[in-house]
Amino acid sequence: MGVIIAAVFCTALWGSAFPVIKLSYDVLNIGQGDTAQQVLFAGYRFFLAALLIFAFMLMMKRKVGYQKGTIKPLLSIGFFQTFFQYVLFYIGLSYSTGIQGAIIAGTISFFQIILAHFMYKDDKISIRKTIGLMVGFTGVVLVNITRGTFEFQYGFGELCLTVAMISCAYGNILARNGAQTMNVVYLTAYQMLLGGGALLLVGIVFAGWMPFQFTAYSVGLLLYLAFLSSAGFVVWNNIMKYNFVGQVSMFLFLIPVFGVILSSLLLDEVIHVFVILGLLFVASGIIIVNRKKKQPLTKVQSAS
Repeated sequence: MGVIIAAVFCTALWGSAFPVIKLSYDVLNIGQGDTAQQVLFAGYRFFLAALLIFAFMLMMKRKVGYQKGTIKPLLSIGFFQTFFQYVLFYIGLSYSTGIQGAIIAGTISFFQIILAHFMYKDDKISIRKTIGLMVGFTGVVLVNITRGTFEFQYGFGELCLTVAMISCAYGNILARNGAQTMNVVYLTAYQMLLGGGALLLVGIVFAGWMPFQFTAYSVGLLLYLAFLSSAGFVVWNNIMKYNFVGQVSMFLFLIPVFGVILSSLLLDEVIHVFVILGLLFVASGIIIVNRKKKQPLTKVQSAS
């Protein structure tokens, strides 16, 4: 139950990111072609998120200093889970709707379970997982059916978002591996500092320090995005540390559930009958993939 609640919390936060980023683009006048400004805004978000985590560590009286021998895994995780993913994500979302971005985000589960199949001997794709994935992914497809047609528009934005989700899936697995030897909060703070710092540096080089005119509203949106990144990644990396990748990956199908609903509410994007059907399939897929006998916790306990 704790895993379920934590996973739902994370996916709800990440699902809200799609409409909030689109709203931020609108109030800051960031257009489709403003790639440098998109990357810079992402840099603001993740660098600030890292600082929030460091502040949390200090409040909890945890050590914040760099730990020798962790730079290589931190660089790898920071590249895939923050830098590369969000360069593509922020560019792709500017060419897409909030609902479309949320739908494509559901493919993280698919890519993550496929990668885990090849990277872990004890996390293979079973018949049950296959059925659950098929049902869940069918839900993602159903959500994409617009106005009663089966037309699927897949352009530059959707391609960027898809590759971003592959990067995210791989970054999640790297973070799980890194969490076996590093404290999860430490790992999250430093990978986000490195990835966010790289985003910030690239954005500053091509767009300058401050090309935006911030208002109280836009600052509030930025602070919320930073919070959801810091809180979401800390909790999610903890889930990944103590559970099998395939078991928790299905919960990532909830990202399009929250993303679609919140994009409809905040951006006035159309939600139709196929969205409802898709969400039912997604929920069914989660139930199928998690219905199994309890597995021994020897591996997990040794990691703690």
